Amino acid sequence: MNRRNFFAGAATAVAATTVSRVSMAALPEPVSQGSTATAPPLVPPNGRPYNPVVTLNGWTLPWRMNAGVKEFHLVAEPVVREMAPGFKVNMWGYNGQSPGPTIEVVEGDRLRIFVTNRLPEHTTVHWHGQRLPNGMDGVGGITQPHIPPGKTFVYEFTARRPGTFMYHPHADEMVQMAMGMMGFWVTHPKESHPLIEPVQRDFCFLLGSFDVEPGSATPKVNTMTDFNIWSFNSRVFPAIDTLNVRKGDRVRIRVGNLTMTNHPIHIHGHEFEVTGTDGGPVPRTARWPEVSVDIAVGQMRQMEFIADEEGDWSLHCHKAHHTMGPMGHDVPTMIGVDHKGVAEKIRKLVPDYMVMGDKGMADMGEMEMPIPDNTVPMMTGTGPFGSAEMGGMFTLLKVRRDQKPGDYRDPGWFKHPPGTVAREVPNANVPPATRKETPAPSMKNSSPDATVRKPSGSGAHNH
Repeated sequence: MNRRNFFAGAATAVAATTVSRVSMAALPEPVSQGSTATAPPLVPPNGRPYNPVVTLNGWTLPWRMNAGVKEFHLVAEPVVREMAPGFKVNMWGYNGQSPGPTIEVVEGDRLRIFVTNRLPEHTTVHWHGQRLPNGMDGVGGITQPHIPPGKTFVYEFTARRPGTFMYHPHADEMVQMAMGMMGFWVTHPKESHPLIEPVQRDFCFLLGSFDVEPGSATPKVNTMTDFNIWSFNSRVFPAIDTLNVRKGDRVRIRVGNLTMTNHPIHIHGHEFEVTGTDGGPVPRTARWPEVSVDIAVGQMRQMEFIADEEGDWSLHCHKAHHTMGPMGHDVPTMIGVDHKGVAEKIRKLVPDYMVMGDKGMADMGEMEMPIPDNTVPMMTGTGPFGSAEMGGMFTLLKVRRDQKPGDYRDPGWFKHPPGTVAREVPNANVPPATRKETPAPSMKNSSPDATVRKPSGSGAHNH
């Protein structure tokens, strides 16, 4: 399937209004990326220096300098995102991916951002959280005309304050954002900042939610609450890369939320402080230690901590069903119900039939149950001790003392020192717990726990 025209007629619509090569010659060459791997940090080749970020399972958009102005070129287009091996989803995004590439600039930079529309409908780009001229805010019909298919518009403004932001359409946004149109934006401080500390590792990613029916490949854009695919930067565990750091590093993790619900992001093994929001750096007197932070819709949260505990530490959304793959929310609970053999008989008639286990859902993480083509398993991923029984918004923070500075490669599984792994207690013959049964009180002659006094007469009320 051609990723640029999976909607019927899209190719014809775009070809009819394609920007001519002559006019495109004045624009920066659009850069496209198809890889789902985490790209190394883009060290700035020119302009003001800064400490670059690493986009989880993503990359940073290159730019060109033109008479002191940083010029970027975003291309809004249909894309195919591989959310996990063998699971590809038709999306809309930027420069070959969804989310689009991260844009990194420095406070005070003068910017010129060309946006070419290769979608089958009009679009705009809103620079979420930025201070800029009203006509550059990207709200179609309000602050600017819509960008028609095949046309290129240009946005020009100055990056006025450091912080972490996002970009997304403000045109048919229910459809376009449901299809994955969003990206990260980082404005680095131009000089030492009293509220922004230098860090050795700086990661960023966007939270994503999609409704993709098993066996299909295109999100249902009208869904408001009943999503079934939850992702970090449009990847689902175990296809999400790990965050690999050196013991003692100061680590910053920037997370943005453009889904339709909040996400409590939890990190194991470390306490952190929220040091920034999309409103800017948090004053030191307003920070406190945390292990989870709730990121509401349209918000960004910036967490910082010292990675001083070695190990493979989980990093995930704490809404339990967000660390799973696609499942129906109307699946009945079968705990305690003996249905041995029944599921197999039903599956002979309905090949895609799945049912919850009679002891819980843990067995489903290891069972090779038949699923439709182009469907991500509900719970998958394995570790050194067996099935992880996780999916969706889940990854690992890997802290190693021998991880070299600037080395982002996965160090493999943690080698636990002897005696530091939870283990079985041998010959532990624990007798069954005894419970004293307390008879339920009789309701016939029992005294009420509370006495209700009914008012009589009119009292102070007039009728």
